[in-house]
Amino acid sequence: MFKRSRKKWGMTLMAAVMSLSVAACSNNLGSSGGEAKDQSKGAMENYGVNVSFKATEPFNLPILFSDQPAYPYKKDWMLFQEITKRTGVTLQPTIVPMSDYSQKRSLLISSGDAPLVIPKTYPGEEASFVSSGAILPVSDYIDMMPNFKDKVEKWGMEKELDGLRQEDGKYYVLPGLHEEVWPDYTLLVRTDIFEKNNIPIPATWDELYTALKKLKEIYPDSIPFSDRFQFNSTLNIAATGFGTKAGWGFGNGLTYKADKDEFVYTSTTPEYKNMLTYFNKLVSEGLLDKESFTQTDDQATQKFVSGKSFVINGNSQTVVLHRTDMNKSLGEGKFSIAKITVPGGPAGQLMSGSRLENGVMILAKAKENPNFKAILQFIDWLYYSDEGEEFAKWGVEGVTYTKENGVRKLVDDINYNGLNPKGTKDLRIDYGFSGGVFAYGGTTELLQSMFSDEEKKFQEDMKKTKTVVPAEPPIPYSVEDREQATLLSTPLKDYSDQNTLKFILGERPLSQFDAFVNELKGQGLDNYVKLANKTYKAYKEKK
Repeated sequence: MFKRSRKKWGMTLMAAVMSLSVAACSNNLGSSGGEAKDQSKGAMENYGVNVSFKATEPFNLPILFSDQPAYPYKKDWMLFQEITKRTGVTLQPTIVPMSDYSQKRSLLISSGDAPLVIPKTYPGEEASFVSSGAILPVSDYIDMMPNFKDKVEKWGMEKELDGLRQEDGKYYVLPGLHEEVWPDYTLLVRTDIFEKNNIPIPATWDELYTALKKLKEIYPDSIPFSDRFQFNSTLNIAATGFGTKAGWGFGNGLTYKADKDEFVYTSTTPEYKNMLTYFNKLVSEGLLDKESFTQTDDQATQKFVSGKSFVINGNSQTVVLHRTDMNKSLGEGKFSIAKITVPGGPAGQLMSGSRLENGVMILAKAKENPNFKAILQFIDWLYYSDEGEEFAKWGVEGVTYTKENGVRKLVDDINYNGLNPKGTKDLRIDYGFSGGVFAYGGTTELLQSMFSDEEKKFQEDMKKTKTVVPAEPPIPYSVEDREQATLLSTPLKDYSDQNTLKFILGERPLSQFDAFVNELKGQGLDNYVKLANKTYKAYKEKK
């Protein structure tokens, strides 16, 4: 009798459990990809591509804000007021100085105090937060973000997004999407000095050497090339033409070789040695300032704007700043400077770059928020719709800019990066638009709408001259392997950086390059490369 009662009780319990499971499924509870009924508060039913987002019920949205000292945060910016007016969403920013952003972001996430939305996250930076489950696998929810999905499909960006996928096949950051690769950093040269001395603008690094040598002969007391950014930007742009990576572009230290279908360690390759040999020659002949690797940006800039050097690395913003300074130091009309097309190298006229920019992470606990679907729609509209991207960049039509026949123009009293130099107000400082937290990504037309004619020509010349290097395949480490890879890669990169400097400055002879490679092997190089290739091959087979 006891046995029959226990059996009957067990069957009753099982029925109850099954009943609860059915009820849970019917309410979408526990679903990894779908949202519960109470997660659609404020969401639009008819939201779609280029449909203006307007929350059906207003709500507040906590967001992390990287505060740029050049245009510091103001709570009364028109940007915030207009977002609330247009969308019904009131942003609640947590302000973090730009200089401490990465560190503070990590602390906030690990402590559980981070706001729901975390912009200004570059692809790859999200990886350290995946294992804790703190951030949302956003790839599960792309169907709820029609503008993001549309641009990915329209611009053929699926392979680039594959590079963001973790071992579980998901990605955890929504990157900024650009229609095309667009370069910015290059060499700035004193074009008046080049023209005065009949020196052609160099199209290759060898031609730059010839030009610098000629300048040294004419101006023996000068060092023609004195650089900023501790030379990391120049190494980055030069490395591509040498068929390698360096400086800002060194990354994880691995380079994919398509002919072997494997990764190698970048600083051990013949291409890397060739690049070191080239810059060592510039230093040894007094053409490149040794202080380029240690001086502050201000020190490098001062040499350039005072006429002590004739070549420096820069971008579209620094060229405007240099002209302003040189008007004071050299006199208006007494000089000319310009960005030149990045010189080509032994590997050809190549250009590296990505169409993915810094983007947005979302905390995993956002799934529990009753406004979850509306939050995704808002992010999709602001960061990925044509309307949202134009708004974040240009502001409010009729107030900060006008638009006629598709051409946008700042109103008379507003300036941005020298576009309207007589303006007494700044689009970023006074209004909050075109800042780094919200304004990135979009069509080439939108990107170039704020370019000067000079910058547009630079972009056209780069596009005509250069071939874009294909994106490398991903290496989606497991949590355990990622920790191991980080432990191995950090000292390898540090040692590579130290010896790159020594080789270029001549503090270590290039005849010791093979010894340097063996020293890297003694620090775990082979294990690091083996782990990377094992992970890559496993991922490839899984696909």
